[in-house]
Amino acid sequence: MEKSITAFMIQLFALVAGFSTAVFTVGAEKPNIVLIIADDLGYGELGFQGCTEIPTPHIDSIAKNGTRFTDGYVTCSMCHPSRAGMMTGRHQVRFGIEGNPPIKERNYGVPASEPMLAERLKKLSYTTGLIGKWHLGPTHELSPLRRGFDEFYGIHHGGHSFLPTSKQRTKGPLMRGDQEITEETYLTTALGREAVNFVDRHHRAPFFLCLSFTAVHKPLEATEADLKRFPEMKPGKRKTHAAMTVSMDDAVGKVLASLQAHDLEKNTLIIFISDNGGFRAIASRNTPLRGAKWNLFEGGNRVPFAMQWTGRIPAGKLYEKPVSALDILPTSVVAAGGTIDPAWKLDGVNLMPFLNGTDKGHPHETLYWRIGERQAIRHGNWKMIHDRALKRPALFDLSQDIGESTDLAGKNPEKLAQLKTLYERWAKELPPAQVDTKYGRL
Repeated sequence: MEKSITAFMIQLFALVAGFSTAVFTVGAEKPNIVLIIADDLGYGELGFQGCTEIPTPHIDSIAKNGTRFTDGYVTCSMCHPSRAGMMTGRHQVRFGIEGNPPIKERNYGVPASEPMLAERLKKLSYTTGLIGKWHLGPTHELSPLRRGFDEFYGIHHGGHSFLPTSKQRTKGPLMRGDQEITEETYLTTALGREAVNFVDRHHRAPFFLCLSFTAVHKPLEATEADLKRFPEMKPGKRKTHAAMTVSMDDAVGKVLASLQAHDLEKNTLIIFISDNGGFRAIASRNTPLRGAKWNLFEGGNRVPFAMQWTGRIPAGKLYEKPVSALDILPTSVVAAGGTIDPAWKLDGVNLMPFLNGTDKGHPHETLYWRIGERQAIRHGNWKMIHDRALKRPALFDLSQDIGESTDLAGKNPEKLAQLKTLYERWAKELPPAQVDTKYGRL
């Protein structure tokens, strides 16, 4: 309501002063930015991705009221490197991050020389908060409060138990700011509570909220109440996974309701994405894609991805050209009124011209992946991949074979050679590949 009154007064002033009201509109306000990240959520696990087994109406509403990316990618099929690329807008391999750190490793993270999204938005007068998983540096110097976030509630490392009574091993304590805390509420519910609290306290000024869920990452733990929502399912991993997913959807719904209650929905850029694909150990499915977390097939790197910004991003639209998590930073910075300095050397692009139709081209003609000696490239609809499951580089036409079932390398040697050349040209820009160990933990 306050923003509506302010916008009306600005327009009234413009009329009296004789200026065009087109300059003084609600759209000229800095939008709030809400980035919602799921953890290990498979490509086929949401209603807007075609799932009929698990209801996710609140997350689905982001796609319904905005644009869904059919070909949305992350830069790695593992949490730490994927999030490093997402938060910097630069391919993480450029600054030496190719895989998840060993569990006992505590000296890892995105170097301070690589500014992150929260740091960019702080310079544009945003209040910033991270609720949930960080996994980008556990040391004091690289922790969230030193990387642009005003507030932090969550975990520094890769995972945490969900139930207060859990005996599952966790990788680190739950934190509020720099203080260790205990939580008596189911973790996903607690993250939703904290996110709503952040919106309630900062709704009068532009804010950036990163709600980074630990769901549906292991350990597989759900509340009895959520498990009872699936009486037709047999007890087991899939039922627990479904219960964890609906809990996350409930939390998203509460955040969306809070935005609506403060009349912020029309002036908020909302982004939903998973950090990588799902995998069998948590019963997460990537239907209809091949592969999963840890590898370079589509199931590891193509993820659920949607953006909503009422009046700015078309509602109910499918965008079928490849986009990347790298695009989140430049899109957000430009939306916030900033400009992209070429000196930043970003690999991501501002998606707004492509979404509103002013640019008919491709955000990315070519996308690249590297995990040690494993490599993949998508150029147009063609993809070359060299992964552990393959004896030699394979070639797929994704426009005809989204499941990567038919290797066309033998029939298309010229196309394979073209993609090899493109990949090698990109690789020359990078530091040497790190040793590729189990699961890419480098």
